[in-house]
Amino acid sequence: MTTEKIIRLMAGTFVLTGTALAYITGHAAWLLVPAFVGTNLVQSVFTGFCPAENIVKALGARDCCEQAK
Repeated sequence: MTTEKIIRLMAGTFVLTGTALAYITGHAAWLLVPAFVGTNLVQSVFTGFCPAENIVKALGARDCCEQAK
């Protein structure tokens, strides 16, 4: 799995989890989780810096542009 797919999976999981927890518990504070994820995704477009990408690469995932070995 490439870094791009892993990051999409992580972002989607965090958004769904934060939204579900806000709904289940009734605490709107859980909506800060998807808000943080969305903000991070937007800033990474403009700055090119994504903390999740650095973590995923450090764990050994291949970049989306690398040829399959």
